[in-house]
Amino acid sequence: MSISEFGFVANWSPYLFVILALLTAGYFYITGPGRHRFAVSEPVTSSERSYFVGSMLLLYIVKGSPVDLIGHILFSVHMAQMAILLLLIPILLMKGIPWWIWETLLSKPLFAKPFNFVTKPLLALVVFSAFFSFYHIPLIFDQIKMNEILHTVVTFALFLSAIFMWWSVVDVTKNQKTLHGLKKIGFIIGSAVLITPACALIIFASDPMYATYTDADAWQKAMELCVPASTLSQLSLSGPELFTSMSAHEDQQLGGIIMKIIQELIYAVLLSSVFFAWYRNEQDRADEITEQAIRDLQTRV
Repeated sequence: MSISEFGFVANWSPYLFVILALLTAGYFYITGPGRHRFAVSEPVTSSERSYFVGSMLLLYIVKGSPVDLIGHILFSVHMAQMAILLLLIPILLMKGIPWWIWETLLSKPLFAKPFNFVTKPLLALVVFSAFFSFYHIPLIFDQIKMNEILHTVVTFALFLSAIFMWWSVVDVTKNQKTLHGLKKIGFIIGSAVLITPACALIIFASDPMYATYTDADAWQKAMELCVPASTLSQLSLSGPELFTSMSAHEDQQLGGIIMKIIQELIYAVLLSSVFFAWYRNEQDRADEITEQAIRDLQTRV
């Protein structure tokens, strides 16, 4: 069967498209004509705009395009979705929002106090890693996938927890207290280690674990998250095997591998960026100390 059988709305979510289009329009207004309300003269850079637009495009691809529909059919695609949604899009979004918007929000006690608490490095790291791991426990995962409200709430909460985790690594404001370069490296490595057990369980499980990808009734219930029930009732469906030649077990293993590969690639780029930034800062400090020592020596002479 072809996924076109599910209809246009199931393949290309117009609702998410409208929401993201409105958010993007709001972003360009606030960072353009509406910038005077923040009492800043500094313009938004092209790189910030690119980061924000890129985050919106990726968000629509993983949650509004046929990729989302296929993610309900193939567990491997679902895991690719989760990797991009939680490990890449939050970083792009954070870097796309100008520092003065963040500082305006953080200047308000009602927002700043809870935000400063949930972004504490160790707490944010443990919460995200535990949340991610619990989400992929079969019983919990299947219940979430078969309930639209629960699925929306949990996905949004996971996304927020990812932003809280990355806050200590991604420099987004001028007065932001982030980790020191070497601590950032340790933080990223720690994150990679903490989400590895969940990936390993998925890869090395001897049997398929998720009913929403193996049981016909559970799968059809999960499909209702993106396909109207009226459309599903008109189709003769038995399960994901109608759309793939892979077994459920192979698909599950591939999903764990894809998640790990994407995670390693993103973390490798982050580690390289953090290391070279730390190295440049240390070199600048060393040069300053050397220049000061030379000036002191010349003064004494």
